[in-house]
Parts: sequence; structure tokens; C-alpha cells
Amino acid sequence: MSHGNTQVASSPRVREKRERRRAEILHAALRAFREKGYHATTLDDIAEHLGLRKTALYHYFPDKEAILYECHCESLAELDRLMRDARKRFDSDAERLAYVIREHVRVMTETLEGSPLAFEVTALSVERQAEIIAARDRYERGVRRIIENGMKNGEFRQVNSKIAVFAILGSINWIARWYRPGGSIHASELGSEFADHLVGGLTCDRRGE
Repeated sequence: MSHGNTQVASSPRVREKRERRRAEILHAALRAFREKGYHATTLDDIAEHLGLRKTALYHYFPDKEAILYECHCESLAELDRLMRDARKRFDSDAERLAYVIREHVRVMTETLEGSPLAFEVTALSVERQAEIIAARDRYERGVRRIIENGMKNGEFRQVNSKIAVFAILGSINWIARWYRPGGSIHASELGSEFADHLVGGLTCDRRGE
């Protein structure tokens, strides 16, 4: 993208400040969505979390749906990154799957602040829904490949990989229905517990071999 060199608005400092403010708006929106639900949340609610007037939000997003869409995009981009990291960092499929589960739980509890975005896709326009669902399907296929490869190399017992993925992702998405930041369950512990239970249900027990 080309910008004029003389434009003050294109300076790195201004862009950084703008990106920081956008991130603050998204996090404020996620907190509001968690507290009131997407449909009951207004732009005034989001602005109130930031101590701003609603009109200030229009400099960054045209409407509430654009905010929801951006929240989805950012979380899915993070899931895409963690899937790539899992492939690069680990040789074992059990370790890859555990890492993906731990990091996905972190995205749910920290990045999304426990907001139930997975249940709000239908609030988006048809075009945006299709884009988000396609990205979600790519991630789902990545998790499924880890499980199928683990079955081939003997790390995982033989299961229906599609059902296994639905069970894993369904349980992680359901975190949004009960998790509350600042509650008695810490996010870091939650990721490890989920990984232990969900990977443990697939791993072959070789003690009897």
C-alpha cells in the first residue's frame, strides 16, 4: 500500500497509536460481548468500557458487526499461527495436539477474554460468515490431520478422527459458557488440564505391549 512520504498520518508512531487503540476497542468489545451477549451489546456499551464517546469508535470501525468480524479474524489468525508453530516445534503428534489444545484454550481465555464468539457467527453478513467458517474449517482440518497422523504412527489409538475433533473443539468452545476471567480457575491451569484429558483419551497405552 502506497502512502505519501509527507503525510503525518502515515508515520510509524501514528500507525502504532492507531493499532493500539483498535486493539483496545476489540478487547473492550469482547468484555462487553461476554457480559451482555453480542446482540444486547451496543456501541455505547463498548465505548463506556473505554471511557470514550460512541462517535470515537467510528474512526476505527463503521459498526458493531465490523468489530465482531475483526474479533473473529484476529482469533482465527492466532489459531493459524499456533498450528504452524505446533508443526515446527514438535516431532510427536501427541505433543503437537497437546500444544494446540493448550494454546487454543489460551486464545479462548486470554485473547477472547472468555467471549463466546464461536456462537455468534450467524450475526455476521452472509459473505463474512462464509469467510469465517472457511477459516474455521481449515483449522479443524489441521487438528484432524494431527490425529490421523498420530493414528498412523501408533501414538494414538484408532478412533473416528472427525468425532475426535468435534469432541476436542466442542469442549474448548464451551469454555465461553462458563469461564470467567478472575475466577477461581486460572487460564494457564485450564489449558494444561484440557490437554491432559483430551490427549490422554487418544494416546495408546503401551505398558502392556
